[in-house]
Amino acid sequence: MNKALSPLQQAYRKFRAIILATVIFSFAINMLLFVGPLYMLQIYDRVLASRSETTLLMLSGIGLFLLIAFGVMEFIRSRLLVSAGLQFDSVLSNAVFGRAVKAQLNNPNGGAQYILSDIDKLREFITGQGILTFFDALWVPIFIAMTFLFHPVLGIISLAGTIVIFIMAFVNNYVTRKPLEDANNAAQGANHFANTVLQNAEVIRPMGMGKNLGTRWYNGHINMLSSQSNASNKAGAVMAFSKFIRMTLQSAVLGAGAYLALKQQITPGVMIAASIIMGRALTPVEQSVAQWKQFIGARQAHKRLAGLFTAVEADTKRTELSTPKGNVAVEGLSTFAVGTRTVILNNINFRITAGETLAVVGPSGSGKSTLLRSLVGGHPIAAGTIRLDGAELEHWDIDQLGQYLGYLPQDVKLFSGTIAENISRFSDHDCDEEIVKIAKLAGVHDMILHFKDGYETQVGDNGHQLSGGQRQRVGFARALFGNPKLVVLDEPNANLDSDGENSLMEAITLLKARGTTVVIATHKTNLLAICDKVAVLQAGVLKSFTTPETLLTPQNTKNKPAQANVVNIQ
Repeated sequence: MNKALSPLQQAYRKFRAIILATVIFSFAINMLLFVGPLYMLQIYDRVLASRSETTLLMLSGIGLFLLIAFGVMEFIRSRLLVSAGLQFDSVLSNAVFGRAVKAQLNNPNGGAQYILSDIDKLREFITGQGILTFFDALWVPIFIAMTFLFHPVLGIISLAGTIVIFIMAFVNNYVTRKPLEDANNAAQGANHFANTVLQNAEVIRPMGMGKNLGTRWYNGHINMLSSQSNASNKAGAVMAFSKFIRMTLQSAVLGAGAYLALKQQITPGVMIAASIIMGRALTPVEQSVAQWKQFIGARQAHKRLAGLFTAVEADTKRTELSTPKGNVAVEGLSTFAVGTRTVILNNINFRITAGETLAVVGPSGSGKSTLLRSLVGGHPIAAGTIRLDGAELEHWDIDQLGQYLGYLPQDVKLFSGTIAENISRFSDHDCDEEIVKIAKLAGVHDMILHFKDGYETQVGDNGHQLSGGQRQRVGFARALFGNPKLVVLDEPNANLDSDGENSLMEAITLLKARGTTVVIATHKTNLLAICDKVAVLQAGVLKSFTTPETLLTPQNTKNKPAQANVVNIQ
């Protein structure tokens, strides 16, 4: 049975037909490049010898017609590649985006955010001057063969020059590959560090960290520049030598042609035509050396994309299951810190009935946030299962499951767009009525109306136009959109004032009345009053699974303290 093609292979296959057409057009275009030297040959050997104006006019007319054909074919070839680039991108973009999200979840420091730009690098090379240069280089032997037809000596000079410049291309690849790879890796590292720093700009100046962080960024930037300069210096030396070889060879052809003309073995027209043809032969070879840096970048992009498709599988298309009620079962759940073997959660077991509210408490670092991310499929599971109405999360279609889940992370990130778009999860359906309804349920409707543009207020990247409390309240409304059956809230009152907390508690009470299952991680005991059960975590272990009443009941006996009372929830 043949292995299914990856989206990258499918994109190349779709691109292949247009590549074939482009190669054919490249052949015709390169053949038309003979118009110039042959026209010159006829001018020297026929027109000047015969002094015939009619011959000059006819040759000029034929030459003009062929050059127009040349221009038309160049235009068509360019359009073909642009069209191919759009098709190439359409096959890859959706497939890459989903996998990049999964790769980021599996390894936040793996550079998945740069994968999307790799599509552009690869597309720009295979649809731009880089690939055309290599196509034109395919027809170099024809130009060299023509110089042999003029005279073997001229052919040998052209062949020798072409071989030398080809060798320089391989030398260029050898001496620049490692520095260019190092420069690319250093650039990604420096950019990632800079993005992280700028996202936390509000703490840099007040705490006097600007100089130290700037020095660290500059060190990474200098490493990139050093590697890039190293590669550029080596490539520059190769290019300079290639240009020297080309100019020397063209002079050598003219000199050899003049000698052969003096010996009456060729005509002066042949001498000029041979020089032009040899220049045409060497041009794509020399340009290939110049385009090598772009080729290296495209090759690295291809390697990263191929690695992504190998390492990250596409989401399996699942049979849509019936709407869940909200029953949650956690069975033997264990997780590691992403990219390590450090245990965060160890053998967690509990069940929640649809409509119940569970508070997850415990000291900082006990694994509360990891447990909540796992409940919505946002953290890899090392062992065990999480079930929603009896079905493992992996068995749900990811798009269908999202309709039944609401999630408010501890660090709320909004996306560039309006408040309405963020609440509706950027739904492309007309859902204004539902947006307002959910905003009222979440207690943010009045807050939104106080903004100048109301629901059309732009939140900016990561929601930086809003305060922390405002982001949290909009994020809470987003979690409730679509009538989810399971709502997971991580420290939902961390940035809220008293009015915000009251709205939060009212919303949770309404969710309970609607039969929605709610899981809340909290350090504040006031939310326990509206919860049905409490899970107490400590060092990744479930120490207690009880009720709020039991957890908060004072000790009744001196010798038998309630287990929950000895667990620090702060």
